[in-house]
Amino acid sequence: MPKVTIPDKASFEVKSGTKLVLALEDNGIDILHRCGGKAKCTTCRVDVLEGDLGPLTDIEKAAFQAKGLDESARLSCQVRIQEDVTVQPEKTVSSTGLDPGPRPEG
Repeated sequence: MPKVTIPDKASFEVKSGTKLVLALEDNGIDILHRCGGKAKCTTCRVDVLEGDLGPLTDIEKAAFQAKGLDESARLSCQVRIQEDVTVQPEKTVSSTGLDPGPRPEG
């Protein structure tokens, strides 16, 4: 099973094919996902420090363009874990004080 690591916070194994946002949330990382996993709000962005989440999806590209963001991050609601990765969430409940939003679908 692939391992997900968040520096200085957690490391855990997940079933291959799990959406990253759900893997984070289910393992105690208070990631934001304000739009419920629809790739509209971009609050679930993560920086990929190690590993590969595959090529940037067209949905991610469109979301980043709409928000005027560069394409160096990934949307955790749009990627599935296939191999070991180390990521750093850009926004969390604890760092923003915002409600996380509705739980994304699997």
